[in-house]
Amino acid sequence: MSSFDSSPTLTVWRMLLALAVVFVLLATTGWTTIRHQRTPGPTREEALAAWTHGRIGGRALPDPASPARTIAAFFAAVGPARGAALADTHPLVVGNLNGAPVTLRYRANRVSLARALDAERGRVDDPRLTADGRHEALRRVHRFTSLMRPGRQILAFDPTGTGRTAEVLGDLTRARRVSVIVPGVDTNLLTFQKTARRYSAPAGMAESLYAAERRADPRARTAVIAWADYTAPVGVGVEAAIGRLAANGAVRLVDLTTALPGDSRVTLFCHSYGSVLCGVAADRLPARVTDVVVAGSPGMRAERAEDLRTRARVWAMRDADDWIADVPHLELGGVGHGTDPVAPEFGARLLSAAGAAGHTGYFEPGTSSLANFAALGVGAYGALTCASADSACLDGIFGGTPA
Repeated sequence: MSSFDSSPTLTVWRMLLALAVVFVLLATTGWTTIRHQRTPGPTREEALAAWTHGRIGGRALPDPASPARTIAAFFAAVGPARGAALADTHPLVVGNLNGAPVTLRYRANRVSLARALDAERGRVDDPRLTADGRHEALRRVHRFTSLMRPGRQILAFDPTGTGRTAEVLGDLTRARRVSVIVPGVDTNLLTFQKTARRYSAPAGMAESLYAAERRADPRARTAVIAWADYTAPVGVGVEAAIGRLAANGAVRLVDLTTALPGDSRVTLFCHSYGSVLCGVAADRLPARVTDVVVAGSPGMRAERAEDLRTRARVWAMRDADDWIADVPHLELGGVGHGTDPVAPEFGARLLSAAGAAGHTGYFEPGTSSLANFAALGVGAYGALTCASADSACLDGIFGGTPA
């Protein structure tokens, strides 16, 4: 080995190469940053402070960071009436509290949405707002109004900053199989659902998948969660090229999957940067997560599927026209996300994405990608269509446990 190989010079060159990758990304996609602004009404931090000093029926309220089983035991002990009172009094806490009964979370988040809507309506006519500020306030009014429509089941809601939310389709308490959609960049409260390009947004993805699962097996007890309950990168810039936000989101995803009611089996559908998050979370996922599916992935921060150290089966797909194929699949100095999950050497089970038409079309009705998602969601592995390059993607599947 030369002195160059063993000297700090090698580290310097690696860092320079990593920075070069960042600059290429910036040159081709533009520099993007997250804008922070004060949201009307109480913040989650203020809500947590009020919760800390609260009591009910002579009992102190549990630490929100307690394990889900501790939270569940607390609500079982205080009973439905007192639980409802807590949801009404501390909605920003109860609505985001893993382990709280899901019906209480839905109730609490309707209260939080109503308060956020009132605050945002008061802000729209504030003469101090810029034109852009007023436009954003109007968009938030429309989003909160939509999320409050009768029948919507909001599992998480925090309007602070760009905001986070999660929505459930189906009966989560009775479901035997739960599908969790983990979206990618530019996911926030305002982009949670879209009118144009409907199936490129988390709410539309969930609607499409839930309908496809019902068609695939009308008798299956399924639920789908549109999970936009993490802070995602804005645009394809520096934050999208590193793992910081994925690491933060992974903690939240592990907490969610651990706290789901009952003993349902869980499948994760991870799109774009969401697949980075799923890769970081993989080794901490509970055993109930049987399948992890990535679509349009820039990498899972692993060189091989076995490096994820998960018992779940790992599936991957990419449409032939998806631009993510041109992103450098490498990791140097913390920049980049590792091997391409559809590369043979990665070792994922490769599924067809025929008809997806680009990076955001995987949940479009009529595509092979959606049909494969639905088959996985209901456990119909025999209905899966492998990618043409991997006719063996079903090898070992029918033994009953994840390979």
